[in-house]
Amino acid sequence: MTAPANVVHALPQYQVGSVIGAGGMGVVYAGVHRSLGRHVAIKQLPAELLDKPGMGSRFDREAKVLASLDHPHIVPVYDYVQTGRDSLLVMEKLDGGTVFDRFHGGGVTPDAACAIVLATLAGLHAAHRAGVLHLDVKPKNLLFTRQGVLKVADFGIAQVISEGATLVTHGGEVLGTPAYISPEQASGNPLTPAADVYSAGTVLYELLSGTLPFATDRGALSMMRQHIFGDPRPISNVPAPLARVVMRSLARETDQRYRDAEAFAADLAAAADATFGHGWLQRTGIPVHLTPRVTGSAGRVRPTAAPEPTLTATHIEEPTPERKSALLPALVAALSLLAMVAVAFLSPNPGPRSAVTQLSVTGVGPGQLSSVDLSLPIPITGGPATMSLSFAGFPIASASGQDSVQFPALTRWLVGGTVTGKLTTVTGSQEFPAQAQQFPLASAMGAGSLLACLFALAYLESMLRTVRRGRGGVGTFVGAVPLGALLGSGVWLLVAVLTEHEPSLPYGIGCAVTGVIAAMAAVWTTSVRTGASRA
Repeated sequence: MTAPANVVHALPQYQVGSVIGAGGMGVVYAGVHRSLGRHVAIKQLPAELLDKPGMGSRFDREAKVLASLDHPHIVPVYDYVQTGRDSLLVMEKLDGGTVFDRFHGGGVTPDAACAIVLATLAGLHAAHRAGVLHLDVKPKNLLFTRQGVLKVADFGIAQVISEGATLVTHGGEVLGTPAYISPEQASGNPLTPAADVYSAGTVLYELLSGTLPFATDRGALSMMRQHIFGDPRPISNVPAPLARVVMRSLARETDQRYRDAEAFAADLAAAADATFGHGWLQRTGIPVHLTPRVTGSAGRVRPTAAPEPTLTATHIEEPTPERKSALLPALVAALSLLAMVAVAFLSPNPGPRSAVTQLSVTGVGPGQLSSVDLSLPIPITGGPATMSLSFAGFPIASASGQDSVQFPALTRWLVGGTVTGKLTTVTGSQEFPAQAQQFPLASAMGAGSLLACLFALAYLESMLRTVRRGRGGVGTFVGAVPLGALLGSGVWLLVAVLTEHEPSLPYGIGCAVTGVIAAMAAVWTTSVRTGASRA
């Protein structure tokens, strides 16, 4: 989508390109300064908002303040143009993506999360000193340059729009973004830098734990009520020094929260230094410009203690000096895996059945093993009969005939290895093991069981990778249950097909149970090892 003519005419010194972003705060176009060749981002503020009395003059004042902000972690404003109903901000164009993109793409490591929020707090502190609040701190407003420098975008816009308002909405969005909004902003109370501290703390909580501190499935208004009246869930699977800092930044009462962004950054730097070791910030590769107060705090072993919380939800237990050993869960995982495979191979072959009829299949007496080609008619003797196939009690197919039976064409692709056959006449019935002549892995039973094993292993590894990044929780143990059951069932069926044994359901259940134990123990092992490496 190209820029409208009014935007192009308002900025003759710029070559205005196509839309590169849009949201409740306006539309953003790419642009290039014709003389300097500098690439810029041009934000067109919503015209309907500017129609409100006094809004244009407030934006004019705010733009002058924003243009005066000069900080490595703030997106600079180069120009501000107001013509008729159009208000245009010309800013630096950043091509390194957003924190949102990075978080939902390859993920963010815990040390990188701390570096990102330190850079955010540095930019916020500089703006707060100039009298500018952000009021919409969120991962999508945290952008990277191509060199990896993080900069905070959209300073002051929400502050101007929400001035004097209790709750302002535009385009279906609540200004401040409900997931990250502070309690005082959600309730329309006077705002201070502590509001941005709360939002930055929410970003840190999400980057470290992989989730938000409040439920997100009940709509925007419900989420805002949670911010106003509730306390955030205690952050899990995060080292205690960092957890203390995160939970203090999310205190519902402002007098229990960090007063300003610099105080938050000082404690965060100290906690990260205690958690990741000296030099951790350089190892992340994310450039961060810190104030002397924050730089000096890195030598402290423990961040400043928070005031006693009003509710126990924000209380973090002191860590025990003794590290948990991963030996026990690793041993449980290994033994369960061996037991799963052993149960699959120990599944008994029922063998011949005693004959109770005078029927025969392919010339073999009743109850004996019959090798059958399921793509051809199967000869039977002894009168008209119905022949059915099943595995572990689950029916597959059936067919009837006088001298032979012909199964549906699909049956040859379903059956692999040995299954249970059953001949039925008016005088009785007889079971026998039926061995398909088709290649076992060219069947749904063979290929399907192999794919089930590979699928379960792949998703289990993905889950363990999430745990290794420090984002594991109760959900990973719950997710391991169906994956373990699928793995155990797949191994049971695959072994039965390849060894040409009739599958036995009790042994299949045994394999599924041991698979669940093995998967949960693997998550347990990884969680303990990850916690030990970060303690």
